[in-house]
Amino acid sequence: MPTSSELVPSPRYELSRWLFLRLLALVYLIAFASLAPQLRGLVGEQGLLPAADLLERAGEFYGAAAWYEFPTLAWLGAGDAGLLAICWAGVVLALLAGAGVAPVLTFALLWLLYLSLTVAGQTFLAFQWDTLLLETGLLACLYAPLGWLPRLGGGREPLWVARWLVWGLAFKLTFLSGITKLVSGDPTWSGLTALTFHYQTQPLPAWTSWYAHQLPAWLHMGSAVVMFGIELVVPFLVLAPPRFRRTRLAAFALLCLFQVAIAATGNYGFFNLLTVVLYLALLDDATLVRLLPRNLALRAAPGVWRREPAPWRAAVAVAASGIAVISMLTLWHEVTYRQGRPEWSDRLVRLVAPFRSINGYGLFRSMTTVRPELVVEVSRDGLEWREQPFRWKPGDPGRAPGFVQPHMPRLDWQMWFAALDPAGAEVWLQALMEHVLDGTPAVTRLLGEPPFPGAPPRHVRLAYYRYDFTSFEEGRATGDWWRRELRGYVMESERSP
Repeated sequence: MPTSSELVPSPRYELSRWLFLRLLALVYLIAFASLAPQLRGLVGEQGLLPAADLLERAGEFYGAAAWYEFPTLAWLGAGDAGLLAICWAGVVLALLAGAGVAPVLTFALLWLLYLSLTVAGQTFLAFQWDTLLLETGLLACLYAPLGWLPRLGGGREPLWVARWLVWGLAFKLTFLSGITKLVSGDPTWSGLTALTFHYQTQPLPAWTSWYAHQLPAWLHMGSAVVMFGIELVVPFLVLAPPRFRRTRLAAFALLCLFQVAIAATGNYGFFNLLTVVLYLALLDDATLVRLLPRNLALRAAPGVWRREPAPWRAAVAVAASGIAVISMLTLWHEVTYRQGRPEWSDRLVRLVAPFRSINGYGLFRSMTTVRPELVVEVSRDGLEWREQPFRWKPGDPGRAPGFVQPHMPRLDWQMWFAALDPAGAEVWLQALMEHVLDGTPAVTRLLGEPPFPGAPPRHVRLAYYRYDFTSFEEGRATGDWWRRELRGYVMESERSP
């Protein structure tokens, strides 16, 4: 008599993997294409933080070890041409990966190219979704099928150890997003009041953020409870045995709805899309065939499995073991970051840290309760000052916050961090002011329309404001989305005659 496990067929993940890899290729495409027009102004030859200067200093300090500490192809050329070549090569490879061409090779090259840009990009490519894309991309190299053009329905069995790494990353990302808020000791999270501040203090709000901010305090507190439930409880459903299909489907639905809610009330680049792609790997083929077009379901019809070659399976198992150990250490480090840890664990994590591909996560672990803003003001005569707008960050109180995702406007985002700590961003803020005075095209293209058409201004300064959303009553009376209060000036510079 067959056992209960024999009566229930083992879940298959060939279609699941096919969809995961193609959507991951789409995320890579968005990331590279979004970055390409910004590269020259951010880290190009005449950018805010030239990559060539970084590598020159690294070479002087580290010597031969600089290649390890700063692993980037920009060592072969950190000028505009070299950086753009890396970026556009990423666009081409993302298209090839989306077409299913040599997936192991293309995803390995995509990982290398994006790593190269994150290193060269310095603070402008140091966001959580940049490291998440690198970590997901690294795992995709192990999860992808071998072959030059493997077809869907070809019977290539996805390696279970690689699949569990992807599931583990989904767990780690979500669980750490919740637990770090609690262990940080931030009183707004422990008191469930964080969301009363979040919508107006997040880096790039959307117009929907204004409406979300107006909701009553009790609803914000209830939303925080739901959020903690999703981030702290639902991740454990991810680890349920594969045969519990409905449990995994419920986890997928809750996690994706949470990402939709985040994306609907703020701008986080490609983060929400990438996270949903990661969650898609939780679904098996039997679930997906009910959700996808019929032709895909037919192409993925079950047949006889063909196992990958033994040497490849062994190599993946070894790599997966190392990744799993360090990944668990990064999770442990984030949870216990205020407590002592064995020195060996720190050394092991630091060993792979330059590659930014096995990470801890914890967005908004400490909630910002006020919104400072740096406003660039320019003048021709030092008497009449006008505001130099940015493309997306808050400026004019009457301009509605917009949606820009999945594009990632990196200067606008970094201006939020600079407002929180102007001294920490002094180097590139000073460079920004100098480029505004010089009218450097690569930099001014990152900004909005100049307030003085024609020649660049003679004077520039950074005004320090506090911004708050207007209330319903203020909005109706003035038409403004923001009210702001000048707190002083941070920097000032002028161009010689």
